[in-house]
Amino acid sequence: MLRDLRLRDFRCFESLHLTPEPGLNFIIGANAQGKTSILEAACVLLRLQSPKAGSLGETVRFGRQAFGLDGHWETRHLHLKYENALKSFALDSKNQSRSGDYLSVARVAWIGNDDLQLVRGSGTHRRRYLDFLGAQIAEGYLKTLRAYERALRSRNALLKDNRPRREIAAFDQPLIDYGQALLDWRREFCAILEPLIASAYTQISGGTETIQIEYVPGSNGDMQSALPASLEEESRLRSTVTGPHRDDVRIMLGEKPAAIYASEGQQRSVALTLKLGQAAALAAATQTPPLYLIDDVFGELDPARRNNLMAALPPEAQKIITSTTLDWHRSEMNGAIFQLADGVLSRT
Repeated sequence: MLRDLRLRDFRCFESLHLTPEPGLNFIIGANAQGKTSILEAACVLLRLQSPKAGSLGETVRFGRQAFGLDGHWETRHLHLKYENALKSFALDSKNQSRSGDYLSVARVAWIGNDDLQLVRGSGTHRRRYLDFLGAQIAEGYLKTLRAYERALRSRNALLKDNRPRREIAAFDQPLIDYGQALLDWRREFCAILEPLIASAYTQISGGTETIQIEYVPGSNGDMQSALPASLEEESRLRSTVTGPHRDDVRIMLGEKPAAIYASEGQQRSVALTLKLGQAAALAAATQTPPLYLIDDVFGELDPARRNNLMAALPPEAQKIITSTTLDWHRSEMNGAIFQLADGVLSRT
C-alpha cells in the first residue's frame, strides 16, 4: 500500500503531503482545487508516467523548472525528480540507472472521467490502455514498445523525406521484430481481459447485455509478410502503414459497436468495466491488488451504478477516490476523508 506521498512544485501545488489509510480514502474538494493532480502524482511516482499528460514537463508547476515526488510503498522508499526534460529516480535512497527494479515495486489502476474515450475515441486511447497493462505485467514490454517507437519515428522521417529505399530498409527488421512482439503480447492481453471485462460489466450494469472485446491488429498479424506487402502504399503516403501503431480493440455490446449504439449510461458502464478488467488482470498477474486511483467518476453515475462500482472494488485493495461531495456516500462505507481547499489538504 501507499503509506505516504509528498509533492513539490507539481501541477498547482508548491508542496503537499498525503498519508492515506489502507482501504478507502476520499479526497473531497471543489472543482479546480487539484484533486486530480494528487492522484496523478501518485501514479507518476509509482509508474514514472502520467495517466493525463503526454509529457511530464506539463506537470511542472507554472514558473518552476522542476518537480519532486517522494513516498513509501510499504517499506520501499521511492523518489522522483524531473528537471530539464530529464527524470531521475531513486529506490531506497539508491539512484537507479534503469527503471526495472523501481517499476517492480507497485502496480496502479487508474479510473477517470476521460475513460469514456476508451469507448468513443480513436484507437490511440485503446492502445494506451493495453500499453498501461503491458508495462505492469509483461517483463520487457515497455522496453520493446520504446524500441519500436524509435524505429518507427526514424523510418517515417526517411519516408517523409523520400529517402532511398536502402536507407529506409535499415529500419525494416527492427520494426518487424519489435512490432511482432507487441502484436503477440497485445493479442494475449485481450484474451486475458475479455472474461474479466465481461464479468465486471455484469456486475456494474446489472443488465442482460453481453460485452465482447476483439483485438484488431494493425497488420495481418504477421509483420514479416505485412511490411513488404505495404511498400507501395507507404511510398505513396510517405508513412509506415502497417504495424502495432495502428492496432485497435473492437468493443461490442451485444452484437453492436458500443461506440455507436450504446447509450450514455451503457458507455460509462463499458468504460468502467474496461478499467476494472484491467485492474483484475493486474491482480491476477501479481497476486496482489493494485492501488486504485479513482478520479471524480461518481458524480456522473446514477445511484445503482455508483453502488455497483463500490461493490466491485476489492475490499482488500487500497483505494483513493476524489469527489466534489460525499452526498452519494453511504454511511456503511467507512474510509478516511481528506478535505482539499486553497492548496491545503486536511483530514476531517
